[in-house]
Amino acid sequence: MIRPVLTELGIFLIPFVAYALFLIATRSGLFVQSSWPAHLVAKLVLGSLLLVIISFILLAHFRGAPPDSTYVPAHIENGKFVPGTEVHGTEKPGAGK
Repeated sequence: MIRPVLTELGIFLIPFVAYALFLIATRSGLFVQSSWPAHLVAKLVLGSLLLVIISFILLAHFRGAPPDSTYVPAHIENGKFVPGTEVHGTEKPGAGK
């Protein structure tokens, strides 16, 4: 659970890190208050939120099993542990691959 949270936090921080690198590259004052005006920070926050929303949409779209698959939970078969799998549309649950 911690990995997705850290991933989203990292995605949120990308615009701020990019701007900080820009300030370092241009030899502007990184810690000077005039380098971080409120309207610019607001734009960075909006950009960060947009990136996080896009990442959530992409995560929901590309993660997981195909819509026509069936999940077969983990079970014991002939005394051996068989991990859970996803069986696709035409295969029958319990049929070996």
